[in-house]
Amino acid sequence: MHADQHLRLDEQLLLFMDQLETLEEKRHKLNSLIEEGWFSIAKTRYSMGNKQVSALQYASEMEPLVHVEVNLLEGGTTEFKCERKKKREEAKNNTVEDIGAKDTGLRRRINTKQKGVKEEEEETDPQVKTKAESSTPEHREPLKWFGILVPQSLKQAQSAFKEVITLSAEIASLQSAILATRKEMQAPVKEKQEKTEKTQPEIKEE
Repeated sequence: MHADQHLRLDEQLLLFMDQLETLEEKRHKLNSLIEEGWFSIAKTRYSMGNKQVSALQYASEMEPLVHVEVNLLEGGTTEFKCERKKKREEAKNNTVEDIGAKDTGLRRRINTKQKGVKEEEEETDPQVKTKAESSTPEHREPLKWFGILVPQSLKQAQSAFKEVITLSAEIASLQSAILATRKEMQAPVKEKQEKTEKTQPEIKEE
């Protein structure tokens, strides 16, 4: 190898060692967060009861709040990114409130002519029902599956597992970078071995 190749190999080796050290730290943090999350769930089950914190409380309709994007970078490495879904309930609620305000004036005019019509319209009006349904999207907030006032330990468990998702994506990206660095380090060594094998004379057996 030339001097430049040796210098490049040394830089790759240092980078490789740094990546391994960072990976070990992230894995240790990941294991700690998982243990913390399950311990918080155990505390919640102890205070609320096992049957109150289980899969039986899951919503019938679920929507993912986190999406993972996979990007292929130069050098063959893969990057994983977590993106959390933005809530758009405020815009929908504002639209429903505007419609409800217009209909309220109409019901008042009808009520001056005939008594009891307002109560019937409120019960059968589909727009009022839509407003009530859209104001409580329980499937968007998993904590509401287990009640309105949940213990702090359940919120801590949710926070820990949210961080686990983000950290898992970081670890996956780092592992891909480590494999690429190792492959880049092995390339010149393998090339030198192939050249050495070609230059060595063949020994014939008598």
